[in-house]
Amino acid sequence: MSFKETNIREIKESAVKMISDDWALVTAGDNKKFNTMTVSWGGLGELWGRDVAFIFIRPQRYTLEFINREDFFTLSFFGGKYKKELAFCGSKSGRDVDKAAATGLTPASYGDAVFFDEAETVLVCKKIAVFDILPDGFLDRSIDDNYKNGDYHKVFVGEIVKTLQK
Repeated sequence: MSFKETNIREIKESAVKMISDDWALVTAGDNKKFNTMTVSWGGLGELWGRDVAFIFIRPQRYTLEFINREDFFTLSFFGGKYKKELAFCGSKSGRDVDKAAATGLTPASYGDAVFFDEAETVLVCKKIAVFDILPDGFLDRSIDDNYKNGDYHKVFVGEIVKTLQK
């Protein structure tokens, strides 16, 4: 089944369910070399007059090198399917293993933006902002419990430039 371009506003699924419950893969790089990792934190919405996705990546993640370098990243949503494969992609480093080969997921691309053919929905995002999460911004101090190693996330905001659905 092939992808068709649609409008992000036509997506009927809950963004909270898509990200938090079903998970997604964030992928950055190009057709020659890319990395992907599972995300279950993030959101979709409007910011600065643009439709955006925002994601969180810890500093030790290999994907960070790719997303820092590239102008685009993708979010591949699988509708709750492929949880075993997504769990693998979230627990292993692309420094050590070819995640696509190990999981059987099929890389595809829109230009140089890499995503996975098994996805049901894909967002192609142009990186427009990056921020560091800093603990002095936590009004609820229990949030810091997520950072026992002091490895505070970077927040990436991407303008959604293409929405692809099967």
